[in-house]
Amino acid sequence: MGAVGVAVVVLLCAMTAMSGADMELITVPSVVYGIKGESLSIPVETRFDVKAVKFQVFWYENRTGALLVGYENGRKAMTNLQLEDTFIFSPHNLSLTFNQLDLATEDNYRLEIIFSGKDKKPEKLTRTVRLIVNVRLSPPVLVKNWQGTLVEDQDNVTLTCVVEKGAKARFQWLKNNKPFELSKRHTFSQTNNSLLISPVRKEDIGMYSCVAENAISQKQSQAMELSVFYGPYNLKVNTDNGLRIGEVFTVDHAEVIYFDCLADSNPPNTCVWISRTGNNTEVLMTGPRFEVPSYTLGQPSKFLCRAFNNMTQKQDETHFTLVVANLGRGREKLQGASTVSPLTVITVLALIIIICMVFVFFKKTCHPKRVLMKIYSRPMPEQKGLHRSGHEDATEDFGIYEFVSLPGGKMESNHASCRSLARLDSAKDLHTTIYDVIRHVPETPTLSLLK
Repeated sequence: MGAVGVAVVVLLCAMTAMSGADMELITVPSVVYGIKGESLSIPVETRFDVKAVKFQVFWYENRTGALLVGYENGRKAMTNLQLEDTFIFSPHNLSLTFNQLDLATEDNYRLEIIFSGKDKKPEKLTRTVRLIVNVRLSPPVLVKNWQGTLVEDQDNVTLTCVVEKGAKARFQWLKNNKPFELSKRHTFSQTNNSLLISPVRKEDIGMYSCVAENAISQKQSQAMELSVFYGPYNLKVNTDNGLRIGEVFTVDHAEVIYFDCLADSNPPNTCVWISRTGNNTEVLMTGPRFEVPSYTLGQPSKFLCRAFNNMTQKQDETHFTLVVANLGRGREKLQGASTVSPLTVITVLALIIIICMVFVFFKKTCHPKRVLMKIYSRPMPEQKGLHRSGHEDATEDFGIYEFVSLPGGKMESNHASCRSLARLDSAKDLHTTIYDVIRHVPETPTLSLLK
C-alpha cells in the first residue's frame, strides 16, 4: 500500500476517534428481516476508498463460529466450501447475500475489517448484525379441549389457536368479531395462543375466533360457536285473558284462560303447574301451558309454576292468584279506566286546589259590607272673574245623600275602594249615618255664594 493509502486510513481513523459514530468507516444494520424461501442481502456502507486502502474482510457465523468468507482487497475471496452455495460475497461493497433463507439461517453474523499499513499497527473494526427469518403463517385453526356439553358454573373449557406453518406468531382473540374482553374467569397462556374459561357461564355464549400475525402476514381462523347450558332465569307467568294487577289475575266467569310459564333457559325448562290450598299442594299438570276453565272455580284460587332445568339441575318457581268475576262489558270500561295515568289525576287535583285558593284570596281582600250610591258630579262651566260654588244649577243636585263620619280626618276622595269599605265596617267609633234631602233650590245665585 502506498503512502497515500496509509495517510487516508490514518486520517479516517483520527476523524472517527474525534467525532464518534457520525464518522464511522463502516455502517451495518443491527437487525435485518427476511422471509423463508427468499433471498436477503446484509448491506455494508463504507466511508473509505476500497481501492486505495489496504484491508482484510471476514464474515463469521456467531452460533458455530464458522468463517463464511475471507477477503483481502486486490485478491480473490476465500469462502467456506461447505457453505459457499448458500451465500454470495460482493468485494466492491463487502455485503453478504443469502440465496435462499430457511429457519437455520437465522443467527447473529459478525463482520470484521482489519486495516493494515507499513510501519503501522493494524486497526480492526467489528460489527454484528442479527438476521431474523420470518415464515408466512398458515390460517390458524381453533381447537376446543371439551367436546361434550358445557354446563354453567360446572365446566371449564380451553380454546387454543393452532398455526401449522409459520413462526413468531402473535395472537389476538375475538368474540362475535369484536376484541375479547377479559374477566376474572378468563386466563390467557404465556404466548396468548390459548384461552381458559373457568367456569363457563351464560355470558360466554358466542362465536369465537383468533387472529395470528407476524411481521409479514396476518391470518384469521374460522369462527367457533361456544354453547352453554344455563338457567332458568327471569321466570314469569303470562296470559292474554283477563285483567292483571301484580300477581293477581281477574277473569270472567265464562272464560277459559291459558297461562304460559316463561323463563330464560337452555335447554327449555320442564314446567310443573301446582295448586295451593292452605298448606296443601296438588300437581295439576306438566308442560309450558296451563288451561283453567274459570267456571270450575268458585273462589279465588292460588297456583304456582315450577320450572326445572334437567341439565343445570336448577329450578325456580313463581306464584299467582286467579279470581273469577262477572266482568261482562264492565271489563272494557275497567280496562279503559285503568289507562288513566296517575299524573293526570294529580294534575286535575292541583288545578282544583289552585282555583279554590284564588277564590278565598279575593273573598278576603275585597268584601264590601255597604254599597255607596254613585255621586254624579258635573263639570264646572268656565267663567272669567267669578268664583262659583258649584250650586249654580241646583236642579241637578236633587237626591238622597249619605254622609259618613270617619275617624282620623276627612277622606281625600269621594270614591272609596273595596278595601277602604272593609276597614270602614270594622271601625268601632263610627258615627251615625246622616241622611239629608235637598228640598229647596235658590232661584238665583247670591253674591255671598260667589265670594
